[in-house]
Order: sequence, then structure tokens, then C-alpha cells
Amino acid sequence: MSEKWTTASIPDQRGRVAVVTGANTGLGYETAKALAERGATVVLAVRDVEKGERAAARMSGDVTVQALDLTSLDSVRAAAAALRSRFDRIDLLINNAGVMYTPKRTTRDGFEMQFGTNHLGHFALTGLLLDLMLPVAGSRVVTVSSTGHRIRAAIHFDDLQGERSYSRVAAYGQSKLANLMFTYELQRRLAPHGTTSALAAHPGVSSTELARNTPAALRIPITWLAPLITQTPAMGALPTLRAATDPAALGGQYYGPGGRYEIKGHPRLVTSSPESYDVAVQQRLWSVSEDLTGVTFPVAHAMPV
Repeated sequence: MSEKWTTASIPDQRGRVAVVTGANTGLGYETAKALAERGATVVLAVRDVEKGERAAARMSGDVTVQALDLTSLDSVRAAAAALRSRFDRIDLLINNAGVMYTPKRTTRDGFEMQFGTNHLGHFALTGLLLDLMLPVAGSRVVTVSSTGHRIRAAIHFDDLQGERSYSRVAAYGQSKLANLMFTYELQRRLAPHGTTSALAAHPGVSSTELARNTPAALRIPITWLAPLITQTPAMGALPTLRAATDPAALGGQYYGPGGRYEIKGHPRLVTSSPESYDVAVQQRLWSVSEDLTGVTFPVAHAMPV
């Protein structure tokens, strides 16, 4: 496979429906824009509808906006119901939205903000939309993780919500590790159906608004190094786009930038941390996530192969 995969490599997307979370800015915007330009019907699923409408106006093609606040399970359920009323199929669900390094705070449902938004919100949304995807051959769920899944990252089942001890860096790592574990367990459950696949991607180090909560001690060196170590949101979106559209991409794969340390570059297959492949932890996280969100999936537990 070519290491110079670009938006020009995206196959024709006409007739396909794509839902992209957090698509009013940054990586999500670039992902949605590229899919729309290739002919997909694209839904920008965003918290701020007004910003979403402005983003949609800057895109060409069939682009609409759906209100979605991942910090509220009520909003997730309402968005899923609205999408189900509008569409009888979904080809691509891009779980892109996220928060990073937030101070200690909780979602409307009492979950730690990063775990609740990045993992639980997307877990619930996927479960509520999956039956629109299962009949669609070639449909894909792509969840955006981060190299941050390697940093101080573990699934702290004894303190998932950071109530006893909170580190914004460790909480972010936990949420991004959860994104990968969710993807791998979802793919295991999807495999017997043979129609829908689950993949993951990460953008390397991209210049987006996501880093606005970076701790002050890290902000100065990162700002100084930014021109050397960051890439544009358009480049950062390429791993997600490849996972979503490359005909050669397979369920359970993880895409990231192909440059040194996966910081930047054209997308290629990468591997995640050894911890992310722990099947027992993946399955325990799945069970806990179902309990916390009240969402169950129309795909059964499958033994690892």
C-alpha cells in the first residue's frame, strides 16, 4: 500500500451516509469536508448547532447538522433518535469528538469529563445507531484515539471517574485507551456478521483546539516546538479518512501518521500499546460501559480467536 495516501485516494462516496462527531472544527471538520467532497451525505453531529451550521456552509455537497452533546446521555439518545428518523442506513460513523486535559469536572450524568465524553458518549451513540449499520455491507465505525493512550494509561476500574485521585493527563490517557479497547471488542463482536467493521485512528500531533486545556507547565515548550512537531488538521484527519474509506482497510486495524514516532506524515497501519490488546480488560470495560450508559448493543459477546 502506498505511504502517500491522501484525500485524492478516497473512493467515490456517493450513496453513502456518514455521521461525524465534533465536525464543526479541527480534525472532524476536515474529515467531514473530505467525505462530502467525495459525494457522501454527511451529518455534522455537534454540540454547538450554530457553529455547526457555519461549518456546513463552508463545505460543498450534501451536509447537514445534528445537535449532539456527548456529555449528556439524554442528548446522545435524542440525537440517535433524530438520526434514525432521518435515515434508514448509516455507512460511516466517525467517533471523532473529544476533550483533552480538562480540569476535574463531570458530565451531566456524573462521569469524569474525559472518560464520559471521549469513551462513554461514543459508546452509547454507537450502540444506539449500530442496527442502522449492520445491514449495510462495508459500513464502518471509526473511533479516534491518540498516542496519549500510552501515557500513564490504564483502565482504573477501582476509580473510573477519578473521584479519589485525579490527574488530567492520566484521565485523558484512560479515555483514549478505552477508545481502542472499545474498537477491538466491537470488532470481535461484529466479525460474525460480516458487514460492519470497527477501526481506530489517531492524528499524531495536530494543531487543533483540542490542546486548549494543556497544563501550563507543558504549554510553553509545546508552543515553542509546535512548528517542528505538529501538522495541519487536514493532515491529521488522513488516518481517520483512510480507516473509513480505504478498501484495503480491515476491521480491528489502527491507522496513524507514518512519520517518525507517528507524530506526523501520511497515514499507515500502526500498532497500539500492549495494554490495549488485553481481551479480559476489553470485555470488562464493555460490561461496565453498558452498565454506566444503559445501552446494550445488537451484537453478542464473542470469544477471542
